[in-house]
Amino acid sequence: MELTEKEKAQNEFPGEIIDTPGGGIVVSSFDGLINWARANSLWPLTFATSCCGIEMMSTASSKYDFSRFGFEVARATPRQADVIIIAGTIVNKMGPVLKRLYDQMADPKYVIAMGACAISGGPFFYNTYSVVKGADHIIPVDVYIPGCPPRPEALLHALISLQEKIKSGLTREQIRQPKEQ
Repeated sequence: MELTEKEKAQNEFPGEIIDTPGGGIVVSSFDGLINWARANSLWPLTFATSCCGIEMMSTASSKYDFSRFGFEVARATPRQADVIIIAGTIVNKMGPVLKRLYDQMADPKYVIAMGACAISGGPFFYNTYSVVKGADHIIPVDVYIPGCPPRPEALLHALISLQEKIKSGLTREQIRQPKEQ
């Protein structure tokens, strides 16, 4: 499977290596280097509460293998994670738990809301008193993945989109704002 030109450009090192007799010198901006390293080593914290969790698990399987894009290790502790993937319904009882997990993550931290339930309360439970009407009512969300449940390819696309936003050097507030056309 060959990489397209766009994929090659995404994986390029943000600098230039100049060969010298004793080795090489890396010339780059420090911010570009930090953003490149940060984007290519995202460790997700899984917060799977319903059927979207199965799709999230399959994204880590050998068929889709999200570790080849730099999302190597899914963490079970918030203190070692960079991005939290909310997959499924959030009930009012789980809201404080989600907020606590988000607060325990180190900065910079990112959030992906996966599926209709995490985005808007879901198609089945929308008018239920016990369901939160979207993760953004509890914590700020960076990337939304629509669908019920969304395919593993959609999660990969969202993670790669988040990587592109981080590599571009945008602040968290700029990442959360949609592009103006």
